[in-house]
Amino acid sequence: MTDLQGTRRFGPVRWRRLRSLRVRLIAVFAVVALTTAVSASGIAYWLNRDAVLKRAQDTALNDFRVSLTRNVSELPLGATCEELTALAAQVASSGLSYDVLVVDDAHPECTASSDPSLYTLAQVPGPLLTTVNKPRELTASNSYAYHLYWQRQSLSGRPFLIGGTKVVPTGPTAYMFKSLENERADLNTLGWSLAIATLLALIGSALLAQAASATVLRPVKRLGEAARQLGEGRLDTRLEVEGADELADLARTFNRTAESLHEQVEELSAREAQSRRFVADMSHELRTPLTAMTAVTDILEDEAESLDPMIEPAVRLVVSETRRLSDLVENLMEVTRFDAGTAKLVADEVDIADLIMSCIDGRAWYDAVELDAPRGVRAVVDPRRLDVVFANLIGNALKHGGSPVRVKVRERGENVVVEVSDSGPGIPEDVLPHVFDRFYKADKGRARSEGSGLGLSIAMANAQIHGGTIEAANGEQGAVFTLTLPLTQPRPADQDEDIR
Repeated sequence: MTDLQGTRRFGPVRWRRLRSLRVRLIAVFAVVALTTAVSASGIAYWLNRDAVLKRAQDTALNDFRVSLTRNVSELPLGATCEELTALAAQVASSGLSYDVLVVDDAHPECTASSDPSLYTLAQVPGPLLTTVNKPRELTASNSYAYHLYWQRQSLSGRPFLIGGTKVVPTGPTAYMFKSLENERADLNTLGWSLAIATLLALIGSALLAQAASATVLRPVKRLGEAARQLGEGRLDTRLEVEGADELADLARTFNRTAESLHEQVEELSAREAQSRRFVADMSHELRTPLTAMTAVTDILEDEAESLDPMIEPAVRLVVSETRRLSDLVENLMEVTRFDAGTAKLVADEVDIADLIMSCIDGRAWYDAVELDAPRGVRAVVDPRRLDVVFANLIGNALKHGGSPVRVKVRERGENVVVEVSDSGPGIPEDVLPHVFDRFYKADKGRARSEGSGLGLSIAMANAQIHGGTIEAANGEQGAVFTLTLPLTQPRPADQDEDIR
């Protein structure tokens, strides 16, 4: 099982290595070199083979013709079998290591051979027997009725050159058996030499391809590294431009692109910083008048019942909208803290069940919420920020899903998991990916709602600052929000105070 998993894990890596430009470049060089070397070696082998065999056969056939012509003149008419055997031995004694077989129609029982134990008439190819004994028409260009014919033949796995000719129309017929073992050995040596040369050419081409790929891929590697650095946010990354080739043009184009991107990012960052400062300053400036307005609205709310019935609805509307505006300003300030990176944790070890109960009791939700939270599940968290998370999740479930809202707490490994589910119709599938987006509204036609549109976004940010996350899904009876938090939190030295 382990081996199969290892194969699945490393297989894609090996496949990517095989598909790398360096490997493909070496492969192309190797294929071209192999094709060229094999073609050249094949041509050289066949040319040398023909030359070696032609030289060997021409030398042997010429010597056979000369020796036969010289010795046959001494053969008496009506020669006996012994004299034919002597003729075969004399012709074969020329020193070129071939054997001779002599037959005569006058002595059909006699087969004169210089080596009777090896060569017989049955070893002569049938086409050669027919051709040698067939006279040719005498013409002005052909003054001999019988010629010397030859054929290369394998006998018992050994290569031979077999030649034959009829001396005179009424005389004997002679055949020559010339072994080509030496020539085959020479050709085998030549073949091995060419094979070694081909292998050396292949190795040389691979080394050349490696050197060439290093020269070509070094700038490409630098370009890839620079692109990675640029993608990681190091916008001052630039390439050194050397030469005037295509790679140098590519480096210059990269530098121009990086410079343009750097300028655009700086401009966008400046605008974003200005926007954040504006929102932060605006929210901060609104807090003072809102505090006064909230105090006034609290008084108005207490006196609302004693006011003129015509004025009471307007007063209650002012109270409601003032509180809504106050909540929106607080949420905007919280968002600016997260965006600026100044939001910090004031972590303490608390019981999650106690924290949820405190959130529910403080907002008088105990009649609408069913809590399944065993005591003893303790985690190192920021109680204030986690209270914001619980308030947003439970409040959102009550507002959009309806009661009863069920809150379930479980310890899972090194994490604590809190599930908040409602009894509503659930979240539309096209809305699920956007529930944590700022100011996102499922109903586009509804420009105004009771909430600020920032609650779930702030809840997600608070979960993430704890090292956790929130997931939204649809359960069997309604929407389900799952909060996952680690039980322990690191405490950097600079996170001693909460910025509020």
